[in-house]
Amino acid sequence: MPSRNPPLAAIFGCAGERLSEGERAFFRAADPLGFILFKRNCGDPAPVARLVEELRASVGRADAPVLIDQEGGRVARLGPPHWHAYPAPGQIAAHGPKAEEAARLGARLIADDLSGLGISVDCYPLLDLAIAGADKVIGDRSWGGDPAIVAQLARAACDGLLRGHILPVIKHIPGHGRAAVDSHRALPRVTASRADLERTDFAPFHALRDMPWAMTAHVVYESIDADSPATLSPRVIAEVIRGSIGFDGVLISDDLSMGALSGGMAARTGAALSAGCDIVLHCNGDMSEMKEVASAARPLSDAALRRLAAGAARLPARAPFDRTAAEVRFGELMATA
Repeated sequence: MPSRNPPLAAIFGCAGERLSEGERAFFRAADPLGFILFKRNCGDPAPVARLVEELRASVGRADAPVLIDQEGGRVARLGPPHWHAYPAPGQIAAHGPKAEEAARLGARLIADDLSGLGISVDCYPLLDLAIAGADKVIGDRSWGGDPAIVAQLARAACDGLLRGHILPVIKHIPGHGRAAVDSHRALPRVTASRADLERTDFAPFHALRDMPWAMTAHVVYESIDADSPATLSPRVIAEVIRGSIGFDGVLISDDLSMGALSGGMAARTGAALSAGCDIVLHCNGDMSEMKEVASAARPLSDAALRRLAAGAARLPARAPFDRTAAEVRFGELMATA
């Protein structure tokens, strides 16, 4: 019997808490690698877990990645009353010597939330620097402005997720911190020299270049490629992300439907994959846009399949986890400055 073709190099969202027949049929035909959940998909725990099962069943792969953005603070798709409201990374970083343990333990608690629902990948943590005068879209989602501290705390968060059998996605490579506009709305342009970027913005990504997944920045770095944002730039991906940073994990685009990008969804898809992204991400669940993405996407490359397998191999053996004790300790860490 012939082997199944590789999945489509795409991650898709869906519209609500249950799949429509149209969504089910589209996902079956398109066979995307996986899916991403947003707040619109996340009500009570039981329906979320059921939706995760439905998504995987639609493509016939029990290991299809299901992603979510669960950072804490402003960016949390899961929240009270069913899930804990975790502090933003900037709030954790403010705890100085206790921040590393808190970052690791908070991420381990997040992983416990996600794994209980069948979610397997968290688009977290950010490695973007907090930079004065930049747009507030990053703000306290960052661990701070010191590249070494950002790398230290982000690695602790990655470790906590991995211990809980959740793959982390470092973002937004090679750095969104200097952006003066929100890339959800418009295209940021960064004018800093390459030397300055290598020394600051790119440094945390270099330090965590061994992580399994990374998400690109919809940002133009004029000193490297004045025409295209990183997501669509062969030069940024080859020379910086794969080159000087040295990242060889799964590279996923940020959401193709964001305002920073121009042109139709098919053009955006083709450009991102041609530039060197392993996978494209489309989040809003709009069926007409997803069909455009699917029409221009291609099956995962051999290199992408290798990177996915290497990422999955990073997950350690499952170990017992005392959630109650972890919550108590995390509360103690966050209660004192």
